[in-house]
Amino acid sequence: MKAHCGTILIVDDDANYRAFVSSMLGRVGYGTREASTGEEALSSVRSDRPSCVLLDVLLPGVTGYAVCRELRDEYGDVLPIIFVTGERTEPGDRVAGLLLGADDYVVKPFSVRELLLRVQAVLRRSQGGPAISVPATITFGRLRIDREAPSVLVDDREVALTALELRLLCTLYERRSRVQSRSVLLDDVWSVSGENATRTVDTHVKRLREKLGPVGSYIETIRGIGYRFVGAPPSKPAP
Repeated sequence: MKAHCGTILIVDDDANYRAFVSSMLGRVGYGTREASTGEEALSSVRSDRPSCVLLDVLLPGVTGYAVCRELRDEYGDVLPIIFVTGERTEPGDRVAGLLLGADDYVVKPFSVRELLLRVQAVLRRSQGGPAISVPATITFGRLRIDREAPSVLVDDREVALTALELRLLCTLYERRSRVQSRSVLLDDVWSVSGENATRTVDTHVKRLREKLGPVGSYIETIRGIGYRFVGAPPSKPAP
């Protein structure tokens, strides 16, 4: 991640936790602000809207759920909100948080990488990422995709892809040069989430690469994170 990635508001009544998350986010280029109560969180957002809010549920006074509800009423969907709460959370709590409009729900304890990827994912979705024009027919090196037909050709030979494989291929292509985590691909291609389901992504990417044959290498594995479509097709070897 680059510097000046945006400002994250960390809302939690545990000062040590806030300091830890603030330090973690600062190391990868995010600015941070802190709030220990729901009232402080609402005041902070209203005075200077952050890029994203990391919000605990169990806060003194105004609960995290109430804060989320007020922020959604005032700012709609333009402000990303991630609930980050304790390990004793009941399954219904996650559903309740998402129904209130939260973009994601992370349970403590979490890995540093997991939280960073969740933050990166909701920011990318809210900001749309760098705009890349995607025509109906795409020619990229030895690969040709006709989104209207639909059909995929490699070296002018048609490749039989399922609808889901085509959607996965197009999603990766549209975001070429940008790493896509497994959880983001699950959300955007399968419209599901869950750590145990990320193996689904690996299985489908492997199958897609096999079908694409000589251009399967256009999809790169970024170890420990996910996948990336190359920014430019490899140069043809000199004769």
